[in-house]
Amino acid sequence: MAGYLVNDERKVTTHRFIEMKKKGEKISILTSYDFTTAGIVDRAGIDGILVGDSASNVMAGNGTTLPITVDQMIYHARSVVKAAKRALVVCDMPFGSYQTGRHDGVANAIRIMKESGCDALKMEGGVEILDTVKAILDAGIPVMGHLGLTPQSINKFGTYAVRAKEEQEAAKLLADAKALAEAGCFAITLEKVPAQLAEKVTNEISVPTIGIGAGNHCDGQVLVIADMLGMTQGFSPRFLRRYADLNAIMTDAIGNYVRDVKSGDFPNEQESY
Repeated sequence: MAGYLVNDERKVTTHRFIEMKKKGEKISILTSYDFTTAGIVDRAGIDGILVGDSASNVMAGNGTTLPITVDQMIYHARSVVKAAKRALVVCDMPFGSYQTGRHDGVANAIRIMKESGCDALKMEGGVEILDTVKAILDAGIPVMGHLGLTPQSINKFGTYAVRAKEEQEAAKLLADAKALAEAGCFAITLEKVPAQLAEKVTNEISVPTIGIGAGNHCDGQVLVIADMLGMTQGFSPRFLRRYADLNAIMTDAIGNYVRDVKSGDFPNEQESY
């Protein structure tokens, strides 16, 4: 068995994502940023691993995704790629690596792909970045789009609230999704948008939609692993389902270790040479 609920051991590809949409098979994605975690996630049967720029928050403790660099994303992605045997590995292009135009976008995209070994890249934005997206696709690099709440633009929006609730913004999001799909993106992430809009987008484009806070009608779902495993505290958006409370488990285990070291119980004779 390839994973917990997965019997298909074939490497997941961008083409497989599109096949899964056609078959009505939901796509499961989680973030990972390191070798050990990625190996566990991959062996559990996940379809895709996103090396998200959320590493800026989860791994580095920054307040936003903006500070993380291309070098740091390459480091995290390379670590994940070494562990992922089945899952499609998608790496975020960080803020500043493509917003300056086609030349910088293509150069950074090629560098991330070459130095990390990942399978695809993810970029935030719609028609505003379409020329750069097309140029990266023309370079032979698969791209996943990202619409709705785009955290790299947090200073523009000033809030992490649900996007595209108004008719004009919803129409633009749908047009952006169609433009990205027609350009050749193999999938599009929809973050924190109304479920009804996400369903409409999903039905009107030929490539998979990956939801995070976008309802159950998307073709797949993605969550940040530290959130769904309960490692993070004080972050409880409506879309987040916690599948474990690792914060409590780890705190208890570490507390027991401290106690045993302080008391002299660890290491005992059987744990000594």
